[in-house]
Amino acid sequence: MKLQLLSDLHLETEDFDPEPAPGAELLVLLGDIDSGWDALARFRGWPVPVLVVAGNHEFDQRDVDATWPALRQRCDDLGLTLLERERRVLTDAQGSRIRFVATVRWCDFDLFGEPGRATAMRAASYYMRVMGSTRHGAPFDPAAVREEALDCRAWLAAELAQRGDWDRTVALTHFAPSLRSADPRYGAQPGTASFCNADDELLPYASTWLHGHLHCRHDYQVPHAHGATRVVCNARGHGRKGEAEGYDPLRLFDV
Repeated sequence: MKLQLLSDLHLETEDFDPEPAPGAELLVLLGDIDSGWDALARFRGWPVPVLVVAGNHEFDQRDVDATWPALRQRCDDLGLTLLERERRVLTDAQGSRIRFVATVRWCDFDLFGEPGRATAMRAASYYMRVMGSTRHGAPFDPAAVREEALDCRAWLAAELAQRGDWDRTVALTHFAPSLRSADPRYGAQPGTASFCNADDELLPYASTWLHGHLHCRHDYQVPHAHGATRVVCNARGHGRKGEAEGYDPLRLFDV
C-alpha cells in the first residue's frame, strides 16, 4: 500500500498548505497537526481515506479524558478516522490485507531503564507545563503521563501479538518506538525519554512502524530474527527553527 505520511505540521502557528500526494492510497496523520483542531478541516474531502493518530499537542490546555470524545467527533464530522488503541484492516490495490494498529503511545520514561526513569521524568516536567493538560482535575504531569503510557503499551503489545487473516502489520504511534529515532541534534539525554520509548522488543511484530513527534525525518531498518522492521518518521516541525528544510510532504511510503 502506498501512503502519504504527515505529522508535526503545527498548523496552529505554521504556514503550510498540505496537498494530496499523487498515487497515494491512504493518508496517515500522526499527530501534532493543529493544537486548536481547526486545521483538521483542511483534510475534509481528501481523495483517499485518512487515518488520524493524536499527538501530545492535540491535548494542549485540555482535559485528557474529555479530549477523546470531542476529538473523535471532530474527526467524524470531517470524514476522518481517529484511531486510539484500535485496529483497522485495509486492502490495498494489489489485494493485500494490511493491519494498522494505532495509539498515541505516550512516553513511559523507561528509555534508559529504571535507573534513568526519575531523571527522565524530571526533565519531562517542562514539556508537561507547556501542554497545560489535566486529568481527573489534576495536572497531567509526568506520573500521569507514565500511567497512560503503560496502558498504551499493554494494549499495543497484546494487539501486536494477535494473529489474523492479514498479510502485513503497520504500527502507528505518535511517540517513537526506539532510541534510534532520537533527534541527532540532541542525541541521548534525559529529555529524549519524552520523545522515544524503548519498544524495540515489539518491533519484530510489525513489518513497518510509523511515528511522529521528533521534528526530523527517519527511515531505517531494524533487523531481527524474523527479518527486519522499517521505522519511518516524516515529521515537518517548525520552519522558524529550520526543521522543515528538506521536508517532502508528497513522498510516498510503500508499506
